[in-house]
Amino acid sequence: MNKQNYYGNLCTQMYEILHEKAPSDELDFYLSYAKKSDKILEPLCGSGRFLIPFLQRGFDIMGIDNSCEMLERLRQKAPNANVIHGEIMHHTFYHQFDYIFIPSGSISLFTDMNLCKQILSHLKGLLTSGGRLVFAVDTIACQCEDDIDYKPSLAVKTQEGYDLIAKTKNFYDTTSKTQFSPSVYELYDGATLLESQYMDFQTHLYELGEMEQCLKEIGFDKVMIYSSFAKEQAINNECENFIYECRL
Repeated sequence: MNKQNYYGNLCTQMYEILHEKAPSDELDFYLSYAKKSDKILEPLCGSGRFLIPFLQRGFDIMGIDNSCEMLERLRQKAPNANVIHGEIMHHTFYHQFDYIFIPSGSISLFTDMNLCKQILSHLKGLLTSGGRLVFAVDTIACQCEDDIDYKPSLAVKTQEGYDLIAKTKNFYDTTSKTQFSPSVYELYDGATLLESQYMDFQTHLYELGEMEQCLKEIGFDKVMIYSSFAKEQAINNECENFIYECRL
């Protein structure tokens, strides 16, 4: 499947090996906004490294993701999880949410700025009065050096003992502020190539003030911007993430 930022089988396998659990500081940050009485939504929930800990703590949480492969892994770990396969803009929700969160800089996967604004506006419309939208984006501090050729970037061993290798090249477009990092995932049994998959990975890298303007235009007038999960105020572009706390 040649779809921008789609997590296919091999990419999902590598992601699960490298990111089995959510970082504790990041998980605690998002948990700090949750109340047991809340209805919670995690768009782009992936294989559930955040959603499952919420579920285990007794929170009423729903997830949605467009990757069948990532959701399959989630359901293997948490068969009773309330998760939906679909696109956030095209799914009809029949109630609103008190808390919506998107961790891991995943909002940056929407490199079409008009679409990103539409999605954030849509999420605002899903919030109850007094609801919270909390999310992170990648910053220009995450910019990679340009590579014209694919180079091995990651390598892991699968449960079957196979070698799973990611080869990546990078190009940063200064006009659109898009980091292009197309990747090829290759699964080997010794020297034998068993499977190969391509991923068209792209992210928008933000500068301070850029997302704030978007949120203002959408209608969020109560916004806090942090540079860390310790809630340090963002003052420049030197941090790798901006974290936004938006309240109605």
